[in-house]
Amino acid sequence: MTITDIRIRKTYTDTRLKALVSVTIDGDLAVHDIKVIEGPERLFVAMPSRKDENGTFRDIAHPITSDARRVLEDAILAQYAQYMEGIAARENGPLPGEEG
Repeated sequence: MTITDIRIRKTYTDTRLKALVSVTIDGDLAVHDIKVIEGPERLFVAMPSRKDENGTFRDIAHPITSDARRVLEDAILAQYAQYMEGIAARENGPLPGEEG
């Protein structure tokens, strides 16, 4: 599995849900509505899900192996951190030598 694109679609500031993300795998498969959630100890990734007839949420798409889950979560969280750093840098104005 090669993650070929990660896009932060929307971010949130006043809720445990921090971002909605889309991931492209091998340039052939897109998975939308992956969530970045603030847990009690760290950020984590929740796969897209829907509520079944019993009221239980079930993943629509998910990694099969723990290694695949780790690779996907690490890549998403790294992209989210980079995205948020970019937002913070823009809010603080141009860096020395950059035009504003």
